[in-house]
Amino acid sequence: MPSFIRHPKDFWTGIIFLTIGMAAIIIGLDYQMGSAGRMGPAYFPSVLGGLLTLIGAIGVIRSLLRPGEAIGKFYIKEILLVLVAVLLFGLLMRGAGLVPAVLVLVLMSAYASPKFTWGPSLLLAIGLAVFAVVVFVKLLGLPMPILGPWLGF
Repeated sequence: MPSFIRHPKDFWTGIIFLTIGMAAIIIGLDYQMGSAGRMGPAYFPSVLGGLLTLIGAIGVIRSLLRPGEAIGKFYIKEILLVLVAVLLFGLLMRGAGLVPAVLVLVLMSAYASPKFTWGPSLLLAIGLAVFAVVVFVKLLGLPMPILGPWLGF
């Protein structure tokens, strides 16, 4: 890491925000912008991309001005577990239903923590599954199966 970067965490966080923000702006160029009163499809991604780019630029500038600690260990296994949990949630939603998808998502994500224990993780998963069913299926009326056809329902 070059010596003029005094806070590597802020620097790389800023770079990530800059990259995502610029990507949103570039993608938004293909759509019609509209106005604040009558927003087009490019309005939201462009404004959000601009804000992310601004936050990223502030992070990069801040990393040059204030000292900070070095970047620690990169947790590949944990990142992959959470990523796979989110992908499985998307795959399980239609076939297995909301409850099994939430249970798998929460338990796999919790397993990524070094402080993982089955008891609290299972309680959290059940609580979030009940919460998701109440909010999304019962209150909002979204058409998602609580238990899907893969489970015989």
